[in-house]
Amino acid sequence: MSKVVVLVHGAWHGAWCWEDVIPRLDAAGVRSVAVDLPSVSSPTATLHDDVACVRDALDSLTDPAVLVGHSYGGAVISEAGTHPAVEHLVYVSAFALEAGESAGENDLAGGEVGSVLNDAIRVADGVLTLDPELAAEAFYHDCEPEISLAAIDRLRPQSLTALQGKVTAAAWREKPATYVVCTDDRGLTTALQRSNAARIGTSIDWHTSHSPFLSRPDLVADLLQEISAR
Repeated sequence: MSKVVVLVHGAWHGAWCWEDVIPRLDAAGVRSVAVDLPSVSSPTATLHDDVACVRDALDSLTDPAVLVGHSYGGAVISEAGTHPAVEHLVYVSAFALEAGESAGENDLAGGEVGSVLNDAIRVADGVLTLDPELAAEAFYHDCEPEISLAAIDRLRPQSLTALQGKVTAAAWREKPATYVVCTDDRGLTTALQRSNAARIGTSIDWHTSHSPFLSRPDLVADLLQEISAR
């Protein structure tokens, strides 16, 4: 029996972002769970609230799991992935953090270079929001226009506190892991992704934007199906 795939979204997003991937996993007989992180519904939520949310989802499983993190979700799975149910970690253009690092403060190279995402971010009252026009360019430039517009409409304010939270463990040091570098990403630079991937050791390249779950859900589902069957 294949492992359960647990899907963790990035900043500003929600479980909804995996909606095109989940039916493909279902069709392949792969069970999946997509979580909604507290940090996109509460301005005071912390990284550790997000970690607890994912660990609760893992606690509910009776089978081993493949834990997937996108973007900021990589920070979350770096800590939550120490859970005994997790047998493999997948980072999709994500932060593979060492203990003591945060998404905003770490020793990873490549983040010094500006990106469209940096220009899109607005900070006020402890949350980060995005300029809608720049969000489309940062996240969804290879998506059909209707898909991009629908996604932008569902983005929510992101807790700044969560992005500043420091992980207490680096699960990728203990568990098998795969890193996906999105080489046409305008949100996280390719250089930053490669320095994350160097920590993991096993990586693959996709010529996609920051959001392959929307632009190429087939790629995402096929990879997760393959890993879940190991």
